[in-house]
Amino acid sequence: MIELSWSFLALGAPAAMFAGISKAGFGSGAAFASASILALVIEPGQALGIMLPLLMLIDVLTLRPYWRQWDWAASRVLILAGLPGVALGALVYRAASDDVIRLLIGIMSLVYVASQVRGLVRAAPRQRRRLPVWVGVVAGVTTGFTSFVSHAGGPPAAVYLLSAGLTKTAYQASSVLIFWAINIFKFVPYAFLGIFSWDTVKADLALAPFAVLGTLLGVWLHRRIPERAFFMVAFALLTVTGTKLIWDALT
Repeated sequence: MIELSWSFLALGAPAAMFAGISKAGFGSGAAFASASILALVIEPGQALGIMLPLLMLIDVLTLRPYWRQWDWAASRVLILAGLPGVALGALVYRAASDDVIRLLIGIMSLVYVASQVRGLVRAAPRQRRRLPVWVGVVAGVTTGFTSFVSHAGGPPAAVYLLSAGLTKTAYQASSVLIFWAINIFKFVPYAFLGIFSWDTVKADLALAPFAVLGTLLGVWLHRRIPERAFFMVAFALLTVTGTKLIWDALT
């Protein structure tokens, strides 16, 4: 049972706002941390059940500001590859080793950032070399799988999108489109696995206004931050999330 106490709201409200800011303004790399924050006061499975409807609400709110500004070639690869990743996540949800998943994603994220820092400083983001499609397929399957088991699909998707040399808005819009689709894929399996409950619904109703506020703030920030600074923030978030995933896995 989830008690809507002041301690829950004290963590849940900032977590929902952070998810909105991250997804609406800076891609989805760090949004998974919101579920981790909630897991400090409730069971991890309940945290996943609370966050998915909030993430879907944020997805819907951010589609319009970024409508058709995405890179369809990169987005399509990740969406299509994400579907079998979601199916795999549903099949092994009960048996999946969260720590192994966290460790692999964290290492992949940090290795990619390390390989790109020099180019980010010396060249415009859009001059980076796009990774091959097969890498996008692997990233898409990983995105779908990790998004299902922990809402941590942002880092593997970011690795592929950041390599595509997109503008900040094309990158953001692509992230919005990809996770709008993947979160829809996840909803029915979540329901069948019993991850949702009346308690998670009540918690969602309490936290929804904070998710909306964070979304509006994220869009506002996105439009006011210069492109070079945006990608520096995106890489910083990927570094922080990758480091946290490794720390969580090892501790």
